Amino acid sequence: MNYGLTDQDLGNIREAIAKFPEISQVLLFGSRAKGNYKVGSDVDLALKGESVTHSTVFQLADLLNETYPLPYFFDIINYNNIDEPKLVEHINRVGIPIFCQGTQQNSGDATAN
Repeated sequence: MNYGLTDQDLGNIREAIAKFPEISQVLLFGSRAKGNYKVGSDVDLALKGESVTHSTVFQLADLLNETYPLPYFFDIINYNNIDEPKLVEHINRVGIPIFCQGTQQNSGDATAN
């Protein structure tokens, strides 16, 4: 399942994430993870990592929303700073790992068409 993302776009997303060694894992959540996304749906990403900061979130959002040629809006959050239990539960239940630091191939399932 590709979650409405092309292989090339997913590669660009992973390339941008890899620039931040403090990010250990990224989970795709929301409508794209649940499979009920629409053409204009945003891409919800939760960043995991002990050293992830507000600056990390801002810089990655800037890269994905402004620098890379991606036709999506990215809504990025720091998983460790979520203070809404229902959101944490949602991410834990439907979150799809699309990036894990240090792995050769990140979530091959997400790249399948």
